[in-house]
Amino acid sequence: MTAPAVVRYEPRGAAVELFKSTEKEVLISGPAGTGKSVAALFRMHLAALNNPGFRGLIVRKTAASLGSTTLVTFEKKVASEALAEGVVVWYGGSPREAPCYRYYRDGSVSSTIVVGGMDKPAKIMSSEYDLIFVDEATELTVTDWESARTRLRNGRRARQQLMGACNPDSEHHWMNQRATEGRLRMLYSTHRDNPAYVNRDGSLTEAGRDYIDGTLAGLTGIRRKRLYEGKWTSAEGVVYDGWDPAIHLVDRMPTSSKTWIRYYSVDFGFSNPFTCQFWAEDPDGRLWLYREIYRTKRLVEDHAMDILATVRRPHGDVNWTQSGRTPDPKNPAHWEWNEPKPRAVICDHDAEDRATLERYLGMSTVAARKSVSDGIQAVQSRLKVQPDGKPRLFVVRGALVEPDPDLAAAKKPLCFADEIPGYVWPTGVKPDKREAPVKEDDHAMDAGRYMTAHRDLGARPGIRIVR
Repeated sequence: MTAPAVVRYEPRGAAVELFKSTEKEVLISGPAGTGKSVAALFRMHLAALNNPGFRGLIVRKTAASLGSTTLVTFEKKVASEALAEGVVVWYGGSPREAPCYRYYRDGSVSSTIVVGGMDKPAKIMSSEYDLIFVDEATELTVTDWESARTRLRNGRRARQQLMGACNPDSEHHWMNQRATEGRLRMLYSTHRDNPAYVNRDGSLTEAGRDYIDGTLAGLTGIRRKRLYEGKWTSAEGVVYDGWDPAIHLVDRMPTSSKTWIRYYSVDFGFSNPFTCQFWAEDPDGRLWLYREIYRTKRLVEDHAMDILATVRRPHGDVNWTQSGRTPDPKNPAHWEWNEPKPRAVICDHDAEDRATLERYLGMSTVAARKSVSDGIQAVQSRLKVQPDGKPRLFVVRGALVEPDPDLAAAKKPLCFADEIPGYVWPTGVKPDKREAPVKEDDHAMDAGRYMTAHRDLGARPGIRIVR
């Protein structure tokens, strides 16, 4: 474990500036695919290799998102050779210690990079660090960011620093405002900074032509402005201008939620995403979106099985392993529920898909109230912060059961929270003449509107009983 690690990396543009930066807070921002996270991870890796006693922290808003994204990049693109040589060893954590990468020198641990999520801060925020990297930094609240800064006091580097990387968000986002106020340094990354996509002469590599000219250039609306052009901007004519992630996105539901009333709202699709939203209603009438299925290219019966898989488990009265039996997915007697059954399953009106869903779920459904204008007004009303300081609609961060890989590759929305910033009115239409938003990337918006209209405007007739 004493062999020197080989590190190969060619920083360009904003990545070079990141390595040179000395400010207490620095953020590298830019379009998708410019190498922002890789640059920050390489800086963290090199600091750990070269500074005995160094303690670093790699963090995202949620621990689950960190493991499936940032750490994959770290292990495959940054520390792969060091991991293969045993210079770096993964430690999975314990009741007393957070998961981390341990850097060995002369047979003993020399440096450490801790990993974790701000949704579970107890272990990671109880220690001290020299360098902290926050990936997808716009997900954090200002309180999260400032709390992380207070942990920069390990003293093994000349300068402790809080780094962030992100795609642009709204120009009103607190991170952009913090940069404008001079409280953090903003570095602007471009696609020329990424050798995988752009050659030194400025021409695109084959991968660059496929990703930049193909995937990113094909985006529209607010996603094009942010992910292709790299602009901090809001969509023009946004429908739900009351949406504020700092207010409406929450890490979890209260522990008392186990007994709350449940609803499912469904918007059918195959080439377009099928959406099933799981909603809970608290005793004060607030709605909480706590689970979401958002997938393309699956049959309705497969979605029904996915829904049931999230809400029930094999019946505990049977020892399935000892009996040699397996529970039958279609036999309700073999299963017990993990949570309350829904009071209503509110569906789009497609008769065939609705009948299939009823048959496989073994539940009746309710036809959604599809009037667009009053449904939108109902959602807008719920987004408003009430005198008690709370809105009447929340979305639990990480509610998505499984990201759709095709949508992710195409940089398309993956869930309710992804759709809402780009849900806009047609351009050039006066407010008093607006009838419906632009019909694009609105599948979760439709399902959310069905739920709110059902609860606040009254269900329309159309209940069918499955016998």
